[in-house]
Amino acid sequence: MENNDEVLEAWLAKLQAAFEISDIEIDLHAVLNLAGVAAHSVVRPAAPLTTFVAGLAAGLAVGSGQAGEKAAMDSALELAKKLARSSQDESDAATQSAR
Repeated sequence: MENNDEVLEAWLAKLQAAFEISDIEIDLHAVLNLAGVAAHSVVRPAAPLTTFVAGLAAGLAVGSGQAGEKAAMDSALELAKKLARSSQDESDAATQSAR
């Protein structure tokens, strides 16, 4: 029986092959970490939305020549995590001031 990591690695490979981007290195755990931060800091459905927008932003940065693949992805993931955590901090502050 396969564990989650094996299933996700196989799924990632299948996705990359279908989109003809097998040569691009994707840090699966960094993406999943971002999804977790977004899900717990904003609301659960923020996870896929956040990872999609971060990936789109990274792709646009690479496509426009602003950054290389790794730098663009690292930057997009980090900014999205920072924003998600900031959203949690704002929500916590609003909850505290309402009390």
